[in-house]
Amino acid sequence: MGRPAGRPIAISVGRTLVSTTPLLVAFDLDDTLAPSKSAIDPRIGDLLVALAERVEVAIISGGQLAQFTKQVVDLLPASATEVLAHFHLLPTCGTQYYRVATTGIDTVYAHALTDDEKSRALTAVEEEAKRLGLWESETWGDILEDRGSQITFSALGQTAPVDAKMAWDPTGEKKNSLREAVQARVPDLEVRSGGSTSVDITARGIDKAYGMRQLAEQTGISLDDMLFVGDRLDPDGNDYPVLAMGVTCQAVEGWEDTAVYLEALIPTLPVR
Repeated sequence: MGRPAGRPIAISVGRTLVSTTPLLVAFDLDDTLAPSKSAIDPRIGDLLVALAERVEVAIISGGQLAQFTKQVVDLLPASATEVLAHFHLLPTCGTQYYRVATTGIDTVYAHALTDDEKSRALTAVEEEAKRLGLWESETWGDILEDRGSQITFSALGQTAPVDAKMAWDPTGEKKNSLREAVQARVPDLEVRSGGSTSVDITARGIDKAYGMRQLAEQTGISLDDMLFVGDRLDPDGNDYPVLAMGVTCQAVEGWEDTAVYLEALIPTLPVR
């Protein structure tokens, strides 16, 4: 983490030109490192380990810690043991922060919503979803989930298949309408469009930008020396706060796109 920033480099990936020599690379999870709530491909696992041999690696997403471990950490190749200390996990949009160790997962912080905030958030999102005709009768698992520091609405349930999720709201119009309606009901909280079918509610001012600031504070790495990779950098997406705060960002359209980008980036970064 003490490695000084090197000479900026230009990396051309597809239509994107990025100039940066990051000391930390942060990723969204679903639809960036893996399909929604699915396991990472071994190709991504190998690339994350190779990246962690060079820089700090962080994952910031709306999911719970259990998702992070199931989708990513538990599937990293055996060679990852020596670099586990360079992984940072920020579930529920940065409202929680954990470090990976060889002995398990260490908690840095976890900011839970109050019982009153949870109750109002759950009521608002259920009532507005029903009013807008977005409360589905056939689902896979729970529609509403209390994640401690975040309330999450998943239109098709927590375990819906990827194909069904992608077909439900391909333009994002449904989620955006629900987000706006719920935000009006709970102005003291933060309401964000999450994954392909989800809306996330957290404490006001706590989003992925908050998580990036916490990364800077905990690691001592400047935001100027960080790079964020995500699939929802549009103004309505939950990755947008990172772009809006001025962190260098790389937009991707799925894990394959991320893999191609990392295969170009990693050879330019020196091994520790």
